[in-house]
Amino acid sequence: MKQAINEHQAINNINVYYELYPKQSAQTVVLLHGFLSSTFTFRHLIPLLTQEFQVLSVDLPPFGKSEKSNRFVYSYKNMANTVIQLIELLGLKDIVLIGHSMGGQIALNMLHFMPNIAEKAVLISSSSYLKRSSLPLIFSSYIPFFHLFIKYWLARTGVKKNLQDSIYNHTLINDEMINGYLEPFLRNEIFVALGRMIRHREGDLPVNALNSIQTPCLLIWGEHDKSVPLHIGKQLRKDLTNSQLIVLTETGHAVPEERPFEVYQQIRGFLTRDR
Repeated sequence: MKQAINEHQAINNINVYYELYPKQSAQTVVLLHGFLSSTFTFRHLIPLLTQEFQVLSVDLPPFGKSEKSNRFVYSYKNMANTVIQLIELLGLKDIVLIGHSMGGQIALNMLHFMPNIAEKAVLISSSSYLKRSSLPLIFSSYIPFFHLFIKYWLARTGVKKNLQDSIYNHTLINDEMINGYLEPFLRNEIFVALGRMIRHREGDLPVNALNSIQTPCLLIWGEHDKSVPLHIGKQLRKDLTNSQLIVLTETGHAVPEERPFEVYQQIRGFLTRDR
């Protein structure tokens, strides 16, 4: 695997961390992770993708190593705009978006607001059809020290419990995985930013917006996904007019963790088709 360029880039009023694995004259796949996650999610998939593609993996604010800002608007639209600006700043062409969970919704927002940003998209257990937070919860986010309630809630569930809910095969859960997902949450700044995200996050794209997306999309789902159940993937397949759905058996929500090689094979077949 080629050496990554690891950088922080000030863009759209926030410092965004990204990893770029250069490969000349190759398609660029842009990896977008899910909620409470980071580039760490794709650590098994990246070495496979870099065999053929240039890879850009982004820590979506406020996650991973990106800035936890008290000024940034943590809406899907603004995060999508941030990724678009980063792609344009880096001068990347021939783009394919790959989004897991919340990252899938960011990818869909990008395709909705800028249809020509990518040739194709791969949506892995993509967040879909979620509504905006309730008004009482949004109002609560303005309470001083609300971030401590978020910290307490996350501490109660715990990283290991969240991984057990996300992964079908629990034998894959080890100390490296637990520590990798825990590390970004060891400082209070992340919980303050999550409070702002509760306030700013709009709902997932409505059906009419999904219907308008013409970009070819590959949907990859785990058969036993508890976080975004398979019936959501089947509905998304109907609402995205130019899409296909692949279901992986004995797989949960954390598809890039459980099935990186199968995901790579599906992505490779999808991207090399008709080229």
